[in-house]
Amino acid sequence: MDGYRGFLGLLVSALLVGFLSVIFSLVWVLHYREGLGWDGTALEFNWHPVFMVTGFVFIQGIAIIVYRLPWTWKCSKLLMKSIHAGLHTVAAILVIISLVSVFDYHNAGNIPNMYSLHSWVGLTVVILYILQLLLGVLVFLLPWAPLSLRALVMPMHVYSGLLIFGTVIATVLMGVTEKLIFGVSGYSTFPPEGVFANTLGLLNVVFGALIFWIVTRPQWQRPKEPNPILFQPNGGAREGAEGSAVNFSHVDQSDSKLNNEVAAKKRNFSVDEAGQRSTM
Repeated sequence: MDGYRGFLGLLVSALLVGFLSVIFSLVWVLHYREGLGWDGTALEFNWHPVFMVTGFVFIQGIAIIVYRLPWTWKCSKLLMKSIHAGLHTVAAILVIISLVSVFDYHNAGNIPNMYSLHSWVGLTVVILYILQLLLGVLVFLLPWAPLSLRALVMPMHVYSGLLIFGTVIATVLMGVTEKLIFGVSGYSTFPPEGVFANTLGLLNVVFGALIFWIVTRPQWQRPKEPNPILFQPNGGAREGAEGSAVNFSHVDQSDSKLNNEVAAKKRNFSVDEAGQRSTM
């Protein structure tokens, strides 16, 4: 890998910043928002920011760059596809749970649903994310889709994945701001909770920037695998046929050398016989 040290530094930085974002989200709800629960109160709502940051930002970001890890390049492409899809599935499950917690809290408190821009963009990106996951599994993971379809869908799959990830981070920033405006009195006076939550938002932005940089560097792409064995109409493999041809060429060379030696001996014998007759 070209620029391995730079890649390693960015990867470690992304992991640290992403993990720190998850810790900040937990500290926010445990220290400033009275903890977690599942009873229809604000404690249940607190699962929303924790699972969104953990699943939709951190785990999704790791899933995006998993192909870039050079230690996995010796693994089969099918295994890496399964890990990629598995991480996205875990993220999707956490996102769905976080949505349930929000709707439960709103319904229990007679709070209207889907009235803010944060909710509009958030629900839209969740739907797109699940559709992206399903399409990726059907086209790239399962062996049903032809190669031509995969080649057609791949650019759109990559672009939509990055678009969704960037939109998720923007949605998280909107959600943090909305929660602080509605839930923190004197937000404009820089209260400790406001500063802490703003820092959480900045950590998400930095994490997203690191993931975008890693995934868009062409020198850090996973090397293409060698072409598979091409089978001939008679059922034999081209590589096997070429190997047989090489072996047969060695046999032919050995036979030719042996024939030349026999012919040389015959010529020598004829010369010796002719010399003896001339002497006689």
